[in-house]
Amino acid sequence: MTKGESGPGRRWSRVGQLAAILKECLEEGKQVDIDGLGIFRPRPRGRFEFVPHDRPKVFLAYVQEDAAPAGRLFERLRAGGFDPWMDRRKLLPGQNWPRSIEDAIETCDFFLACFSRRSVSKKGGFQAEIRYALDCARRVPLDDTFLIPLRLDECRVPARIRNEIQYLDLFPDWERGFRRVVRVMERQLRKRRRTEMQEPRAA
Repeated sequence: MTKGESGPGRRWSRVGQLAAILKECLEEGKQVDIDGLGIFRPRPRGRFEFVPHDRPKVFLAYVQEDAAPAGRLFERLRAGGFDPWMDRRKLLPGQNWPRSIEDAIETCDFFLACFSRRSVSKKGGFQAEIRYALDCARRVPLDDTFLIPLRLDECRVPARIRNEIQYLDLFPDWERGFRRVVRVMERQLRKRRRTEMQEPRAA
């Protein structure tokens, strides 16, 4: 490819590179988890199977100082049947991370904003992610739950969010708070399924 070349040829080149990496991993006996798509698993005799992701996607927004509690939340959500997205666990070397984060927010079922004394006054990516999630929330039905503010400690949630959205506390009883978060998401998922079943099918 010549310098500056773009268009379909360049896109197909990238697809070919990804296919080669996928093939190499499967031949080595490794499974490949493609975020938002599914898992490719090696099978005997050079075959493989594809298991699509059907778990609800949950984006975790946090500051790096809160990586430990965010990681705990990630593990519990994953064990509970959700597909959590956390930059430390999902971003790969060389990825365009701002675009990848925006894609993850746009395609998630729920956005969990983890507020703490460390995050509420900090500038940077955390604030940008929340602003982008608020923009995405404008496109969902008014009675739909998308952005869920969580407090990791006794902190003041920004007025723009506090005045419009009820937050949940993961303290002083973390387990109780986590169960409440899960109940909120499960209730919303049931509501979405009922709405989908009631919608008339296209002729």
